[in-house]
Amino acid sequence: MRSALIAIPSDLPGGLDAPVSAHFGQCALYTLVQVKNGEIASVTTVNGVEHSEGGCMVPVRLLAEQGVTAMIASGMGMRPLMGFQSANITVYRLTGADSVGAAVQALLGGSAEAFSPASACGGH
Repeated sequence: MRSALIAIPSDLPGGLDAPVSAHFGQCALYTLVQVKNGEIASVTTVNGVEHSEGGCMVPVRLLAEQGVTAMIASGMGMRPLMGFQSANITVYRLTGADSVGAAVQALLGGSAEAFSPASACGGH
C-alpha cells in the first residue's frame, strides 16, 4: 500500500500507541493514519459517533467524509461492509494487534486481508 488514509477504531487517547477497539461502530474515536510512499506521514484522530439514528451507516458516512480510503477492523456485519465498499473504502480484517501502530504496520506489511461479504459477521 503506497498511499492511503487508513482509519483504525481506537480506544482513548487514540494515536499509534492506543489500543485497537474491538467494535468499529462503537469506538471512542478513530485514529486516521495518512500513508504516503508506503510510510506513515501523519496521524490524527476523529471522535466516534453515536449511531442510534441511521444505524451502522453513521460511522461509514463519518469516515467517508474524512476522505478515508482504507479501514482496519476485527469484525463487521454485512450492512456496514457493503456501505464501506460503496464509499470506496477497503476494509481489512486484522485481529490480535496490540496497538494502532502495530495494526498499521501489519497492513503495510501485507498481513491483513481485505474483507469480503463471505467473511462478514453479524456484529460490529
